[in-house]
Amino acid sequence: MASKHPRITLDPEVLAGKPVVRGTRLAVEFVIGLLADGWSQADIAKNYPGITRDDIIACLAYARDVLSSEKVFPSAA
Repeated sequence: MASKHPRITLDPEVLAGKPVVRGTRLAVEFVIGLLADGWSQADIAKNYPGITRDDIIACLAYARDVLSSEKVFPSAA
């Protein structure tokens, strides 16, 4: 899936293979977490100068695509 998202890389040598923003050690999960905590794109860019608006959008797109391929099995309860 990372090939569909050129700004996102997966490398077993970086953060145990978690998806990260290319050229950084910022995990997609971390960036999504900042957004979930209420950080704006400007806040993230100010505190992490290596990341761009397009990188943040790539994180959101990657998360969307991972979630869209998730299988959900209803419980019998």
